[in-house]
Amino acid sequence: MGEWIDFERWPDCTSMQRPGIVFEVTNGEQTLFTSCIVPLPLPFDWEAQPRRFRAVPQREPRHSSPIPKPIDP
Repeated sequence: MGEWIDFERWPDCTSMQRPGIVFEVTNGEQTLFTSCIVPLPLPFDWEAQPRRFRAVPQREPRHSSPIPKPIDP
C-alpha cells in the first residue's frame, strides 16, 4: 500500500493512476475505495470531509453465493 497523502493533493491522483490500483480515501471515521475522480463526489452519509488518501491494489472480485430456489407452498 502507498503512503498516506493529505487530501489537498487529491487532484494529483491523475498522475498516480495505474491499472489495478484504486484509492482509499478516509475522513478518520469512514473509508471509501474509488478511482481518481476530480472533484471527488462524497457519499451522502459522510459527515466529515476527507483528510487523506493512498493508492492501494484493487481487490479481486469474488462470487456471491447462489440465490436459493423458492420454497413451494
